[in-house]
Amino acid sequence: MVEAFAVASGKGGTGKTTTTLALGMALARRYDVTVVDADTGMANLLFHAGLADAPVTLQDLLAPDARGPDGAAVDVADACYDRHGMRVVPCGTSLAGFERSDPARLREVVAELAADTDVLLLDSPATLASKSAVLPIVLADRVVVVTQPTIPALSDALKVQEYAASYGTGIAGVLFNKVRGDLGSVGTQAERYFEGPTLGSVPDSDAARAARDAGEPLLAHAPDSDAAEAYRAAAAGIDPEANAAGDVADRFRSAVVPDRP
Repeated sequence: MVEAFAVASGKGGTGKTTTTLALGMALARRYDVTVVDADTGMANLLFHAGLADAPVTLQDLLAPDARGPDGAAVDVADACYDRHGMRVVPCGTSLAGFERSDPARLREVVAELAADTDVLLLDSPATLASKSAVLPIVLADRVVVVTQPTIPALSDALKVQEYAASYGTGIAGVLFNKVRGDLGSVGTQAERYFEGPTLGSVPDSDAARAARDAGEPLLAHAPDSDAAEAYRAAAAGIDPEANAAGDVADRFRSAVVPDRP
């Protein structure tokens, strides 16, 4: 079985990468989980996962010749790192590497990963302004929409839902992050306009900031924090579907890469 989830927000600063790793660690208690930093233009998952010195990353796999920094040929396994009970595929931050990468090659990488995991979490770009930014939503079965409890953030999150619908991608749910107090009217608006359920409300947390500074996922750095508990509760509301890995891989390989969102 395998299901691919894009973790997307429509804007920066929502804590999308923190959320991707937190959900990954929580889901890894029940499933084989692979996390991919699909934000190839503004990658930073490697810093959150203690992989800043990873010798081979997704960026190398997306290059036309698929070679590592030492010039040797690399494959998908070379960019996979076992961390915190998950398989993590970080993306490099080199501007030169980004410029020579081909976003369409992500299809083959994800297809190969799908053959050996239960859950794929694609940490998606913050915006939806380019082919590489939209591609994770195209490839995913469903989207976890991460937002903050403000009307502007909710508006951006709704754009994610609109794009997902246009590509036939479902909504797994909405997760509110960096929440102070209750959701108030924003929670009511979410229930009205989003197709998926509200997965949870993660409180604004000094622990999350400390985890980023330490280069660790929140659930590893502060497992007993209120924010960590909220992420575990949100993950409990995600029920991955048992799709045949071969069928999913074939769908990834045949996915049409949009010219523009």
